[in-house]
Amino acid sequence: MSLQSLVKPPLVPPLVMGIVNVTPDSFSDGGRHDTREAALAHALRLIEQGAQVLDIGGESTRPGSDPVSEEEETARTVPLIAALRARWDGVISIDTMKPGVARAAVAAGADMWNDVTALMHDPDSLATAADLGCAVVLMHMKGEPKTMQDDPRYDDVVAEVVAHLAARAEAAMQAGVAREKIWLDPGIGFAKTTEHNLALTAQLEALIDLGFPVLYAASRKRTIQGVDATAVEAGDRLGGSLALALEGARRGARMVRVHDVRETVQALKLQAAVAAMARPRSAS
Repeated sequence: MSLQSLVKPPLVPPLVMGIVNVTPDSFSDGGRHDTREAALAHALRLIEQGAQVLDIGGESTRPGSDPVSEEEETARTVPLIAALRARWDGVISIDTMKPGVARAAVAAGADMWNDVTALMHDPDSLATAADLGCAVVLMHMKGEPKTMQDDPRYDDVVAEVVAHLAARAEAAMQAGVAREKIWLDPGIGFAKTTEHNLALTAQLEALIDLGFPVLYAASRKRTIQGVDATAVEAGDRLGGSLALALEGARRGARMVRVHDVRETVQALKLQAAVAAMARPRSAS
């Protein structure tokens, strides 16, 4: 099943991308699915719960995280992608900044490359994306995961993020990536304060107005604790995750990336059902 076949406007509710971290140190579920068997079982559960896209990651990009080698990241993700592709014809995404990992993942059956650096990590990233011909998510991030939250500053976070992603989309198209393959992600939680993240959410239309489908990813992120100080642990942030997913959907995101698939699918169905019952007010 291709991503294009799923994305047919108007798309209500948006697609749900389930997160599968094959890592020992991801901020929310690091170590819970770091064997191939555990990760495959988790992925299949997410499919049963309604995920239409699965995002497979083998390197944590949480604040303060250390990079891993291309060989290690490939060993973590590619066998899982191959095993998943043998059982499922849905959309598989590889969450990586390394073109070598992306190439191996697509060869194993991945349909999408989700890159937190917007194809800036490696000089070969743009050409690799064009050569692979898969869908590509370009995400906004300043700096690198290890230090990105030290002191993030912007004069106008919305304008700067939109301008950066517009430039990266143009660079991708100039390199040969088809426009219809490009997705944009504002990078909630990546080199941004709570206030930055809330502003980007409240003004998501500014990014959507560029004309590319938008992926919104705020699941279990620290921004929720920034609003509710009691949400210290990632597992305490379900309510905030659902609220942000619904807000991203309401403002036009075409896909939401989440840990809690079943709950998000249910929330989006109810949001869509209520919207379908809405009637315009008669003129007084």
